[in-house]
Amino acid sequence: MSESESPAGARPAQVCPVAIRRALIAHTTMTLAYADEDGPQAAAVLYAVETGGGAGGDTETGAAGDTGGAAEAGVVGGPVLYFVTSTGTRHGRALAGPAPAPARVAFTAQRDGQDWSALTGLQGRGYCRPLGEDERAAGWRVYTARFPFVEESARLREALERTTLWELRPDWLRLIDNGRGFGHKEEWRADAGRG
Repeated sequence: MSESESPAGARPAQVCPVAIRRALIAHTTMTLAYADEDGPQAAAVLYAVETGGGAGGDTETGAAGDTGGAAEAGVVGGPVLYFVTSTGTRHGRALAGPAPAPARVAFTAQRDGQDWSALTGLQGRGYCRPLGEDERAAGWRVYTARFPFVEESARLREALERTTLWELRPDWLRLIDNGRGFGHKEEWRADAGRG
């Protein structure tokens, strides 16, 4: 089934379903796909998620032990993912692209070693951009709440503070959950009018 078709789990509204938000929070690594002048490529990055639509809002960040908040409510707007990568890497150069336009990306997140009958994971597409100094502090709080070891290591913290912090705003997400039935899918679109 293509993304433009609407499976039974598709939602036409802008409220991101609880199951999708919980799945995003349950994982910490995404495989980020992009294209550059040499063709398609993918890179794994650690990510932190804010489920309420943007840095600085009243949201759930997926910090260790944090299971309440926006994950239970019908938050209008979509999740925001934050990750750190240098603009000197191949994927960093491709994502930085011709500013100010955000880069179009696709991504997946899933746990390794799953049995096929209980397989769960996410597929997504969205727009990615580096955060400027004014926005970085709020995104950094989300990232370090998810990965407290960054703040605990002066060496790591200093290295990452010099590296670009990125924001990925998904506009389409699909949760696959074979535990709820083989091929079970639940989808969310930021704008039901787009295809």
